[in-house]
Amino acid sequence: MTSTHRSYFDPRHRSDPAPWGFETSDYDKRKYTLTMASLPRAHYESAYEPGCSIGVLSEQLAQRCRKLIASDIVPELVERSTLRLQTLPHVAVELRAIPEQWPEGCFDLIVLSEIAYYFDASDLEHIMTLLSASTAPGAHVIAVHWRGSTDYPLSGDGAHLIIGCTPGLSHIVHHLERDFVLDVWERDL
Repeated sequence: MTSTHRSYFDPRHRSDPAPWGFETSDYDKRKYTLTMASLPRAHYESAYEPGCSIGVLSEQLAQRCRKLIASDIVPELVERSTLRLQTLPHVAVELRAIPEQWPEGCFDLIVLSEIAYYFDASDLEHIMTLLSASTAPGAHVIAVHWRGSTDYPLSGDGAHLIIGCTPGLSHIVHHLERDFVLDVWERDL
């Protein structure tokens, strides 16, 4: 199966501005709380969150980052995130498609939340190569994904297996629930 085509996301957000209930679901509230609690450092210099959707997690990450780039491929979501985060001048919300438009710069935190399973194994491995090239030793990579059945190219568990096989990443946090898996890796020194 190939990576999920970008056209999959546009109609979902036109018919329902929050099709996955990011602001209201107990699942997401718990996931965000554990994501933030699992970050090994209190503060990060520069973070990147691809697939930010409406910016709910971005808003929380912004409290722990001196600079945050949040991106999405759906223009309406970028607009909503920009509105949500407009009072935070250290946050840039950008229209970007990864892996083609991976941002320049060096990050000490990259957050892959509910995005990696939309890619096929080859594309996710390419993303991990880009991620490795844009993180310094000691940087953290956090991934959290739904574990239930989907029609995406990868399962949450499968995506985490690929991420975890990336050379130069050491596994430091693993949290497994029936609904989601959360892992943190650190770039080797």
